Amino acid sequence: MAKDKEDSATYAAIDIGSNAVRLLIKRMSEKDGEIRSSKEILLRVPLRLGFDVFAKGEISEKKEKNMIRLMKAYSNLMEIYGVKYCRACATSAMRDAQNGKDIIKRIEKKTGIQIEIIDGQEEAKIIYNNHLECMEDRKGNYIYVDVGGGSTEINLLSQGELMCSRSYNIGTVRILNNAVKEKEWERLKKDMAELAQSYPQTNIIGSGGNINKLYRLAEKKEKKQLRMLVTTLSALHEDLKSLSVEERMEKYSLKPDRADVIVPAGEIFLTIANIIGATYIYVPVIGLSDGIIDDLYARNKATLTAE
Repeated sequence: MAKDKEDSATYAAIDIGSNAVRLLIKRMSEKDGEIRSSKEILLRVPLRLGFDVFAKGEISEKKEKNMIRLMKAYSNLMEIYGVKYCRACATSAMRDAQNGKDIIKRIEKKTGIQIEIIDGQEEAKIIYNNHLECMEDRKGNYIYVDVGGGSTEINLLSQGELMCSRSYNIGTVRILNNAVKEKEWERLKKDMAELAQSYPQTNIIGSGGNINKLYRLAEKKEKKQLRMLVTTLSALHEDLKSLSVEERMEKYSLKPDRADVIVPAGEIFLTIANIIGATYIYVPVIGLSDGIIDDLYARNKATLTAE
């Protein structure tokens, strides 16, 4: 009877990013060896923690209070949906915040939610977890790029195998706060040039809210293959860059917390694409939250098999 219950269970992932905090709840099940998942709910709240951290080095009292309120709300939702397994991960902003660890302790005390601060390498590997299931073509060379508010995570894939994972303190909120060090840009560009030499004809798999939105806004895209040409992204980026934040909101129906970060996101993707000579960006619309749940499910399955 216990095994039947485990074959179908509800999982939750909380992704505490530099721009937004997401809650993803999925029901995972397995039948005849086939893993199935159904999304129950996905919520995104723009707490914008990075704007505090990258400017002042810590999270303000006001944003801490809002974060506690949000975690209480997420905790209640997880109870309503009968979540059995949950993992909450905090990324770049909480990594850099001087008071990050203290806030996490207070959140656990008040909400019961344990938050892990994960480093860039782990973030990159979690994001990588579920990309292959979304791809029809697993051959060739790809650079899997996840652009967040505080960092950019990169995975190099060759013939479906993970060759390396790297993390850079280059993110949309950091760029808006002029908080990206020139040395970090140089490191990214140098690494991409070296990878392009070793792995020719490489294209990009894009991840994150901004590339998902850019894909939806693009006029010329291959919907069946979930990809768009780099030239299409470049043209869209130039138009967005020429507009004010208010004009972007009006012309493209963007929310305020998307309208400002979407331009630096395009800059990061295009910088990488131009260095490696990519012709298109594949956008399977997956991210850290999906990877967290996949990882949780795989761990539980491995534990049950061992028992």
